[in-house]
Amino acid sequence: MPALPEVIAALDALWPPERAEDWDAVGTVCGDPDAEVRRVLFAVDPVQEIADEAVKLGADLLVTHHPLYLRGTTTVAAATFKGRVVHTLIKNDIALHVAHTNADRADPGVSDALAGALDLRVTGPLVPDPADPAGRRGLGRICELDEPMTLASFAERVAARLPATAQGVRMAGDPEGRVVRVAVCGGSGDSLFDEVRAAGVDAYVTADLRHHPASEAQQQSPLGLVDAAHWATEWPWIEQAAAQLDEISDRHGWNLRTHISRTVTDPWTAHAASPRPGSRDTARPGAASSPSVDSVDETDPRTTRPHDSSGAPN
Repeated sequence: MPALPEVIAALDALWPPERAEDWDAVGTVCGDPDAEVRRVLFAVDPVQEIADEAVKLGADLLVTHHPLYLRGTTTVAAATFKGRVVHTLIKNDIALHVAHTNADRADPGVSDALAGALDLRVTGPLVPDPADPAGRRGLGRICELDEPMTLASFAERVAARLPATAQGVRMAGDPEGRVVRVAVCGGSGDSLFDEVRAAGVDAYVTADLRHHPASEAQQQSPLGLVDAAHWATEWPWIEQAAAQLDEISDRHGWNLRTHISRTVTDPWTAHAASPRPGSRDTARPGAASSPSVDSVDETDPRTTRPHDSSGAPN
């Protein structure tokens, strides 16, 4: 079995910490350098439910995409919810390692995994990393569909291929608009609208789109927008990351077991649908309606795609 520093070195080779944004907090949060690593759990969020899952699994290492302490802290007291995560992990000899914007920029990275989940062919990065002479690393990806689709059909594909969330998928643009070229960015992507317009794509898949940037993007071009849940756009990366570590383990003869968390960590748990725009219930602002409420079962694996027991994608 490899020692923790050996596994961390392999992860840092995949996602070098120096490629993270200056504001980011990546790397190892806790862990005993003398500990051996037998089981590794991959997840998006380092929340208590995931820490508890790591304990139940008997994991020695938890790898998450989102940082635990993005803005720093002066305490890890168990009276705080983040401190309780730290206490849970340390008491059970579980290390925590974070790959965030360094994984976003990687080749392959978070947006490659998102494109793969949507059956898109990647042609290059949306925002190339100037330090990469091969031109493969960077934020977001520019992609192509094998066959043209309408924007409405493409949005349905996104909703079907990504893990189910209470939010589902929102769409802006002409439902009958033709989509061939697509930009994708896992996580919050409305800061990249200038680059998306410059890329000349037909649609943009990302998360956390805010009113004003989305409205302005619609006014400036016929770009179709597909807004999915933040968690859902980044979840495919943990499949990809687990497969990458599996390959490294096989190459080194480590015999590690990797696992993918299917615990629901998207913060939204239900969706109250508004009446259809233009219906009698929406004829005037504030009109009474009886929206349906769709909830997400927290025990669901959040994916329609099967996985083998090792956590690597089939």
